[in-house]
Amino acid sequence: MRHLGDFTTSDLGLGCMGFSQGYGPADDAESLRAIERALDLGITLLDTAMSYGQGHNERLLKKAAREGAQIATKFGIVRDEQGVRLDGRPERVRGYCDASLERLGVDTIDLYYLHRVDPAVPVAETVGAMADLVTAGKVGHLGLSEVTPAQLAAAAAVHPIAAVQFEWSLLWRRPELDIVPAARAHGAGIVAYSPLGRGLLTGAVTGQNANTSDFRKSDPRFQGDRLEQNLTQVEELTKIAADLRQTPAQLALAWLLAQGDDVVPIPGSRKPERIAENAATTTLDRATVERIDAALTGWTGDRTSFAVPVTNRADDA
Repeated sequence: MRHLGDFTTSDLGLGCMGFSQGYGPADDAESLRAIERALDLGITLLDTAMSYGQGHNERLLKKAAREGAQIATKFGIVRDEQGVRLDGRPERVRGYCDASLERLGVDTIDLYYLHRVDPAVPVAETVGAMADLVTAGKVGHLGLSEVTPAQLAAAAAVHPIAAVQFEWSLLWRRPELDIVPAARAHGAGIVAYSPLGRGLLTGAVTGQNANTSDFRKSDPRFQGDRLEQNLTQVEELTKIAADLRQTPAQLALAWLLAQGDDVVPIPGSRKPERIAENAATTTLDRATVERIDAALTGWTGDRTSFAVPVTNRADDA
């Protein structure tokens, strides 16, 4: 088990965004089978957001809900007919929460995140409204996604933050310089999204299929010479994984899990067999972690993600 502040959950979570957007059309029946497989395997944390598919993702999880499932959802990114925008106004927080509760069909959201900080609203004001949801029993624990250390400090001064979510993987280690230690200093756990490097660390991405996802086609790490260099790093990862009789994906997840029992990766997949592969990830000893760190130092390229603070985005920030 893992500890996100005082919230206890499974070693891995399931990132559910791909059931509604980002990776091409999805079949709800297939998605439900994938969610059921995750729950069967003891993956209890289901990570969604009100913006995923404009509410479709939360409604899908309602169909899969059962005893033991833990729901983490987010507000703050609004996706509608007007486009995509940020909204962290305190007076809107309760309404967003109530709408998510209805779509999810639950009385309480286990972990409720501010998906992105609204630059027009001090984060402390937004978190103050979130804290009222805890008092009202609508939310169990609070989280923040893609924040700076300063934003986290301002939020934590208002209410304890159980989890901070951001992209973290062997492909993207920038968070280790600032937000990882900041989260730990405030007693917050770490939820790592895209822990398989948007598919790159599975070994399935090639120069021919790298642009099949909306989230890869605009990402500099998947373009030209950068992609070629990163693929050579995947080859090294694959060699180490073969020595350990693991898949590259299992080794990449195991590396993250070895960073501490306050780290919960949330890989996403529509395929039950891939979820089973991820769930079979084993524990790494310190020597293996050091071997991976020493061998895989040549990753290159900035990343792209919606409304990410500059200090969490650029290699040289």
